Amino acid sequence: MKRRDFVQYAGLGAGAMLMPSMLLGNNIPTEALLQPGMDVTLKKRMANVALNTAKSMGATYADARIGRYLNQYVFTREDKVQNVVNTESFGIGIRVIANGTWGFSSTNTVTEDGIKKATEQAVAIAKANSKIQKEPVRLAPVSAYGDISWKTPIKKDFKEVPVSEKVDLLLSANAAALENGANFVNSALFMVNEQKYFASTDGSYIDQDVHRIWPTFTVTAVDRAAGKFKTRAAMSAPMGLGYEYMDGLDSEKLNGPAGIKLYRNSYDMVEDATMAAQQAKEKLTAKSVDAGKYDLVLEPNHLGLTIHESVGHPLELDRVLGYEANYAGTSFATLDKWKAGDFKYGSDIVNLVADKTQVGSLGAVGYDDEGVKTKKWDLVRNGILKNYQAIRDQVHTIDQTESHGCCYAQSWNDVQFQRMPNVSLEPGTEKYSVQDMIKDVEKGIYIAGRGSYSIDQQRYNFQFGGTLFYEIRDGKIVGMLDDVAYQSNTQEFWNSCVKICDQDDYRMFGSFFDGKGQPSQVSAVSHGSSTTRFKDVNVINTGRNI
Repeated sequence: MKRRDFVQYAGLGAGAMLMPSMLLGNNIPTEALLQPGMDVTLKKRMANVALNTAKSMGATYADARIGRYLNQYVFTREDKVQNVVNTESFGIGIRVIANGTWGFSSTNTVTEDGIKKATEQAVAIAKANSKIQKEPVRLAPVSAYGDISWKTPIKKDFKEVPVSEKVDLLLSANAAALENGANFVNSALFMVNEQKYFASTDGSYIDQDVHRIWPTFTVTAVDRAAGKFKTRAAMSAPMGLGYEYMDGLDSEKLNGPAGIKLYRNSYDMVEDATMAAQQAKEKLTAKSVDAGKYDLVLEPNHLGLTIHESVGHPLELDRVLGYEANYAGTSFATLDKWKAGDFKYGSDIVNLVADKTQVGSLGAVGYDDEGVKTKKWDLVRNGILKNYQAIRDQVHTIDQTESHGCCYAQSWNDVQFQRMPNVSLEPGTEKYSVQDMIKDVEKGIYIAGRGSYSIDQQRYNFQFGGTLFYEIRDGKIVGMLDDVAYQSNTQEFWNSCVKICDQDDYRMFGSFFDGKGQPSQVSAVSHGSSTTRFKDVNVINTGRNI
C-alpha cells in the first residue's frame, strides 16, 4: 500500500498521517495473517547469535528484538469498499553499548549470518560514536526474567474473523448514517498484531503477543442552500482488545446527556453511526456559542486528548531535558519545578497516573522494549507534580534507580526510546454521576468527542475543540451549540478542575498513531478519565469573522 493512498484513507484519523509507509510492511494475502511465525525456540537461538556476537566484539550490553508485525486495515465510503490492506513486517533489531555508547542496526535477514553482520555493524556504530560521546551511557539495573511470555487477553482474534464480516459491519454503519440524513460517510477498521521477542545480555527472553483495534468513521451532513457542512466523528476509542470490541454489548453502553450514547469496552458501530448522522444534521442549525467564561463539563472521549497533550507529552523526561523537541516542542514542566516538591500542576483533586498494565488499554504490555516489567506510577498526586516518564538510561537524571518501563519502538528496524505510557485521570471517590454534575452547573458547556487542537512549543498554552457541544443553563441541557473551542494554559486549566465523576463513568480515549521523534515513530496509548468539570474556562467562537 502506498503512503499517499494510506494518508487519503486514514484522513478520518489525523494522527495516522504520521505513519511511515515502512511500518505497513509487505502486502500479503489475508490467509497469510494466520500463518504461524518463527518458533520461540528458534527466536531464542537467533537472538543469542546477536548477544554472543556483541559480547565477543567488546560490547558491555546488548539486546535483540525479533518482531513480526501484522496489520489489517479495511476502508469504506458510503456503499463501496475502498481498500482492504493486509501487511506483514518481519526482522530483527540489535542494540548494543560499546565504549559507553549506544549503537543500533537491524536486518530482515533473520539468519545466523544476517544477524551476525547486523550486530557487527551495531558495535562498529557504537565505537565510532564513542569518539564524540561526552558521558558514558548509564543503565538502571533490571531483573533477569529468563524465559517468559505475555499476551493481550483477547476473546476474538481479528485474524480469524472473515474480511466479509468486517466489510458488512462497516457498510451497515455507513447505510445507517445515510438513512438518517448523512450526505457522506467514510469508515475504517484498523487492526494490529505485534508478535515481539526480546532478549538481552541481562538474562531475559520475553515473548509477547500484542493486539490493538480501532473502528472509526466520519459522517458529513450538508446544507446545500446555506453552503454549509458539519461532521461528526465516531465516539469509539482505539483499544487494546480483540475483535470482541465490536460486539456492541448493552452492558458496556452509557446514556449520556442529550440522548448521547457512550461506550466503554464494547462498541456498537451501527448505533453510533445512526446517532452521528442525526447529530451532524442538528449541528447545521445549532446556536453559535457566545464567547466568554464557562464551566466546562468534559466527557472522557474528549478529555483524553487534552490529557494526552497537556500532561502526557510534557511529562516525557526527554522533552523536559531538551533531548526531544519534535511534534510541539519540549516542556514547561522543568526539573526545578519537580525538585521543589510543591509545584501545583492541578487542583487538590487532580491525580494523574501513568500505567502500562491497564487491561484493555492501547499501551498495555507485560514488558517494555528493553525488558523492564511494566507498572503503574504517579505523575501528579493531589495536584502536585511527583514524577516523569523515564527509561533505563534516563532515570539517573532524576535520582531514581528503576526504569518506569515505558520504552518502545514501532518496529524491529527502529531503535527503541522513551514513549508515553497510558496517562489517566483518576475518577472521583464519591458517588457522583454526569447528571449530578450538570445539575450543579449554572452556566456551562458539555463537550463530547475529540476535535481540532493546538498547543505551544512548551506544551503550555493551548486550544481545544470537540465533536458535540451542549449548553448548560441553571443545571439543565438547553440545546446544542456550535463553533466552540476553549483556551487556557496547562497549569491554569488543571487547577480549575473542581469535580470528577465516579468510577461508573470511567472510560478510555486512545491515540492509535501517536507521533514522536526524528525520524518519526508512532505508538499507541490510552487515556482514561471520568467526566470532569473545569471552572471559568475561556471559550471562543471559532466561526466568528474578524
